[in-house]
Amino acid sequence: MDTVSLILLGVMPALVIIAGLKDLTSMKIPNWISGLLVLAFFPAALVVGLEPMTVAAHAGIAALALVIGAGMFALRWIGGGDAKLMAAACLWLGLGGSGMFLLWTGVIGGVFCLALLFARFHSRPYLLGAPQWVVQLMEPRGDIPYGVAIAAGALMAYPASPLLARFIAG
Repeated sequence: MDTVSLILLGVMPALVIIAGLKDLTSMKIPNWISGLLVLAFFPAALVVGLEPMTVAAHAGIAALALVIGAGMFALRWIGGGDAKLMAAACLWLGLGGSGMFLLWTGVIGGVFCLALLFARFHSRPYLLGAPQWVVQLMEPRGDIPYGVAIAAGALMAYPASPLLARFIAG
């Protein structure tokens, strides 16, 4: 196995984990994470030998995800960082992995939201001395860091990506 390929293919899981943790602890996903995901995709695609039309299809899926994410942001359903992270993940996952990504993100997001609502209802007496990010996360009517579900969905769908399939086949 080629070390450079493994490092490049490891960028996506590493960065989505960082994004999920950043969203959980600060309710923000920094732009540099989505930017690095976009920049790292192209050398990764080149190294594993994705055909130019496949790369173009990945870019098209990402553009569509960004437009849909921007609409969801405009409706205040998700944050701007969530929309950008979704698009960057779709770039890596392509057509073959994006359906699984959306399915996993929805399922994990639903379970996460229910667990967080339950925790918010029952955690008030236990927050004394907790870190500020935990107190903020447990606000009864606070935002939900959906980047956690997006990151988990991306990790679950990554094995279905044409990028990994090409690497394993190659």
